[in-house]
Amino acid sequence: MNGNTYRTKQKQLISDLLLSFSHAPFTCEEIEEQLKRKGTPVGKSTIYRYITKMQNEGKVRKFTEEGKTASFCLVEDKEDCKSHLHLKCSNCGIFIHLNCELMNKVSNHIMSDHGFTIDNSQTVLYGVCAQCSFTGEK
Repeated sequence: MNGNTYRTKQKQLISDLLLSFSHAPFTCEEIEEQLKRKGTPVGKSTIYRYITKMQNEGKVRKFTEEGKTASFCLVEDKEDCKSHLHLKCSNCGIFIHLNCELMNKVSNHIMSDHGFTIDNSQTVLYGVCAQCSFTGEK
């Protein structure tokens, strides 16, 4: 097996795993641990390189929260993801695409009345999702 085939296999393993994290942010350490648990370990530097490449291509978004390791979330539709805000549950980590007409009106109001354009690709609202609120986990 040549080097290119091996790297392609590693990228495929990472890509397949990312699909299982499709609605929650993940860290590179979580990817490394999950792949190791599945019996298909991939080196941390390979994971970081591939995640960085995917981030540069707009396939994943990076989130940094104070005092926490950076996490990433898959972007379902690169262009559509720039057109709306996002929600992230501070408890379970679920990531929600907020395709909501009211929030579009808020963004338009902020632009027209305050001269400020919100960068939806960088904006995440943090709180507690309905499931965590329902179960009382905060």
